[in-house]
Amino acid sequence: MVRFPPGKGGGDDVAHGYKGKGVTIHLLVDGNGMPLAESTTAANKSERDEVIVLLGRAQINTKKGRPKSCPQAVQFDKGYDSQNLREEIRRKGIKPIIPRREWRNRKCCSGRTPPKLIDRFKIERSFSWLQRKFRRLCIKWERRRSYWKGLLELAIAWMWLERLIKLDVISG
Repeated sequence: MVRFPPGKGGGDDVAHGYKGKGVTIHLLVDGNGMPLAESTTAANKSERDEVIVLLGRAQINTKKGRPKSCPQAVQFDKGYDSQNLREEIRRKGIKPIIPRREWRNRKCCSGRTPPKLIDRFKIERSFSWLQRKFRRLCIKWERRRSYWKGLLELAIAWMWLERLIKLDVISG
């Protein structure tokens, strides 16, 4: 999740978060860093609440049959370490890969194996691509949420179009 600051005056969905005033973009990406689902919220909303919303919006195409609505496993960073979130994701039949937060006063459990490291660079690469190629997304100048969200969806569609041209699925 990345916070994008508002321009002068703010607009819809702009609120004060822990890093200041702005809007947060939430992305669910595949193993190659390509966005599957997106949502935007005010900067002061909980990011953990948006996980289930994003998982509900994702459509994963398979070779045969209808698209799956849920991936087999999802990776998160330490900020999403919550037992309630883990249980809710497991109820959907998805394996959560979330590293445990480290507490200063808590002793380390010696019998456990360390968690698998997550591929955080994939999601960061998606956000940096959005910020580099669509600089208009970096600062929210639009007062209406629908205008800015439309630009975000256009940027994601552009990402997919470039990917399909690169793979020679579409001739460019």
